[in-house]
Amino acid sequence: MKLNRSNAAGFTLVEIMIVVSIIGLLVVIAIPNFFKNREIAQRNTCVSNLRVIDTAKQLWGMEAGKASDDEPIEEDLVGFGLYLKRMPICPGGGTYDFWSIGELPTCDFSAGSVVHELVPED
Repeated sequence: MKLNRSNAAGFTLVEIMIVVSIIGLLVVIAIPNFFKNREIAQRNTCVSNLRVIDTAKQLWGMEAGKASDDEPIEEDLVGFGLYLKRMPICPGGGTYDFWSIGELPTCDFSAGSVVHELVPED
């Protein structure tokens, strides 16, 4: 006597729908966090670049005997044998302004509530 057994294995439509909905839920949670972390990393990199520019500016001022209201130009700070090998680039696409030695450098990037700025230390 021969028994007919069906060895058809597979997933039901309900199981597939549950898996797809779980993956969709994970994507909905992960994507906003990814973009938020990206913005934070860009801001932190820009602030770090502003600190480097400020340090180069202070060194230039001390070595050249400049006053606090003297303003360096890019050629004073950036180049071979100078304070910066190359001009830092804002990851958000902003541009840096040196200002005078007594002022903090700034970045003109701003997108909504995100601003790249160097906060003075107390």
